Amino acid sequence: MSMKHPGNGGYGKTIEEVTAELCDPRSYEGVYHRPQHEQPMPSLAALEEVMERLKAVLFPGYFGNSEVTPETMRFHVGANLDAVCRLLTEQITRGFCFVCPREEQMRTCADCEERSGRIAREFIARLPEIRRLLATDVDAAFRGDPAAKSPGETIFCYPSIIALTHYRAAHALHGLGVTVIPRIVTEMAHSRTGIDIHPGASIGENFFIDHGTGVVIGETSVIGRGVRLYQGVTLGAKSFPKDEAGMLVKGQPRHPVVEDDVTIYSGATILGRVTIGRGAVIGGNVWLTRSVPAGARVMQPAGQREALVEGEGI
Repeated sequence: MSMKHPGNGGYGKTIEEVTAELCDPRSYEGVYHRPQHEQPMPSLAALEEVMERLKAVLFPGYFGNSEVTPETMRFHVGANLDAVCRLLTEQITRGFCFVCPREEQMRTCADCEERSGRIAREFIARLPEIRRLLATDVDAAFRGDPAAKSPGETIFCYPSIIALTHYRAAHALHGLGVTVIPRIVTEMAHSRTGIDIHPGASIGENFFIDHGTGVVIGETSVIGRGVRLYQGVTLGAKSFPKDEAGMLVKGQPRHPVVEDDVTIYSGATILGRVTIGRGAVIGGNVWLTRSVPAGARVMQPAGQREALVEGEGI
């Protein structure tokens, strides 16, 4: 059976009629982005290049030029950082323009470009600390997984390290006041690994996510040192307060605080601004909406929705 082309009226509307409807302001008003100051939107391709170059700097020999040697290290690192600074300055500027309120559009583009350059340079100055943190994450992955044969295997293969590389870079940019770009950077890793970490979350050193798929760490989560999560863990919000106009209140602390040396097993869901005390162990598939003390062991009894702390009556 042959299909009629829309232009000949076979589907009731011509292409011209559909075009006219889609170009009606009433149709596109809520989904159209008009570039501010003639600046295009942030480029996903450019940000992908930024992250690939950063990985080559942070993990030399594993990413980028695999033949880098100590003798060629300065050239290798310097060339990548020069490109990162240039690309990132442009993308940060685009990010500022993307969210620029109309009342602030009297600010000149030169002001934003100068500010973006300062931020890009400050970000680069933080890379040694970002690498230090990632080195502790690599060590946690190697020590925490009996299947890992070497630290290099975790760098090259583990989704946890990919997600944390993106997160730690994005978190630094978020802390420097960069708009939009940090979220794009973490969503790149999310789409690749299934690990969703908001750049606003605070995560200490020696962090490991085993397997990883389905992990969600919300914007205001605070995670201490030596924490280990398994696949499917959610650190989420329990409720979303609204203002007088009915809009969600942004930025309020609403996600869990996980103290040092906590282990949370697969499928656990922890909601709200609760505290999981130091050294606690949260069992698989636990649903938890209240704080637990340091050293607690929390399990999900069969047939019950609410988790119990070990030692409490059933």
